Amino acid sequence: MIRATSFNGKTVAVFGLGGSGIASARSLLAGGATVAAWDDGEASRSAAAREGVPLVDLAKADWSQFSALVLAPGVPLTHPEPHWTVRMAQDSGVEIIGDIEIFARERAAHAPDAPFIGITGTNGKSTTTALIAHILRHAGRDVQLGGNIGRAVLTLDDPAPERFHVIELSSFQIDLTPTLKPTVGVMLNVTPDHLDRHGTIENYAAVKERLVDGAEVAAVGLDDEFGLAMLQRRVQKAPAIAFSAEKSIAPGYSLLDDTIICSNREALAVKLASLGGIATLRGRHNAQNALAAVAAVRECLNWIGQSSELDWQGALSSFPGLPHRMEEIGRIGNVLFVNDSKATNADSTEKALLSFPRDVFWIVGGKPKAGGISALEKYFGGVAKAYLIGESSEDFAQTLDGKVTFERSGTLDTAIAAAARDAKASAGAEPVVLLSPACASYDQFRNFEVRGDAFRKLVEALPGVAMRGAK
Repeated sequence: MIRATSFNGKTVAVFGLGGSGIASARSLLAGGATVAAWDDGEASRSAAAREGVPLVDLAKADWSQFSALVLAPGVPLTHPEPHWTVRMAQDSGVEIIGDIEIFARERAAHAPDAPFIGITGTNGKSTTTALIAHILRHAGRDVQLGGNIGRAVLTLDDPAPERFHVIELSSFQIDLTPTLKPTVGVMLNVTPDHLDRHGTIENYAAVKERLVDGAEVAAVGLDDEFGLAMLQRRVQKAPAIAFSAEKSIAPGYSLLDDTIICSNREALAVKLASLGGIATLRGRHNAQNALAAVAAVRECLNWIGQSSELDWQGALSSFPGLPHRMEEIGRIGNVLFVNDSKATNADSTEKALLSFPRDVFWIVGGKPKAGGISALEKYFGGVAKAYLIGESSEDFAQTLDGKVTFERSGTLDTAIAAAARDAKASAGAEPVVLLSPACASYDQFRNFEVRGDAFRKLVEALPGVAMRGAK
């Protein structure tokens, strides 16, 4: 646990008692603070009390006693309207921060040179974060992974000169971290997302840019207009490096065929590793993730004065990937089963359909997002058949009618049985049964992880299946 010593002797309000909120309260208590914690949900309050977290009804508290409000990242800060605790803090002149800010202050106070890589972007954050950690571990480094992926940041080990903290950062978390200053800040991309939280895409991008502005070295993706503009502003004042999966750039990191290259200002290129044949890094979007990860590690090692001559090929080739993100889980003969349950919108599903351009038996549907799947029409030619599940079925049937053969399966188990049957009968060289729902899960499942786990179990039960990684 990282102890919040910067709040020693102070009284701090904590609101939102999920995993990060409880971790924040425990960190503050261990650092010598007095904690007043609360949550709107009784179940969350009870869980926190069992962890020894002191509960105080913040609606009735004297806010003049608080030095800070530590807010869980999912609690509205500005849009659609500030949470009531935010208004009370603002009215009392109490600063509002998150758990990443506590981490940033402890690092600044006790180990300011400890390597810290922060990663943000609309898509690909988790894969890039996990890949950075994997590359560093493959090279024998001490790595702590957390933030918006895995463990809450304050449950990790303390920052130290030889310990790398690799932290995924959502826009919600960045919004609550005013002193964010990583060694390397990675900004992958910006597409419309969380606009209910930020109001406009410009506001959303501006929050992402705080990571770019605060980093010692910024690594910025150039494959959208927001990233390009961020880099142009950044290079005027501080070190920055670019990466692109779409174009050759110098200086920066880009692709030559499937090979990652790093070019200097004279366009002299160093070949680092090939992505060819790495199933866990399939597709153009994963090429961007790999470029970002390699750039982040190389630039971080160079900045702290360590050798960046690593076994890049071995590190990338051994990356196991993340569950529910274009995860190849098994085969029946030449039929491949892919769990892309994390694809909860059309933009994410687009990456999967680009990666599997033909003979796709597509399981799609759930709680629909605005726009549905109409934006995917250009990829329908690669879909052999679609299997509609969940609440979106009728809307998606209208979109697919006359363009893609489909059936209304209703539930995931029915869809898998039908898709497996049809894929096995296909004449394609490698038919793909693809769960890429382009929808939220919570019409039928608690979250996308539960949906993906259900897919795996149902595939595992099919006759003749060979599961990936099974002995």
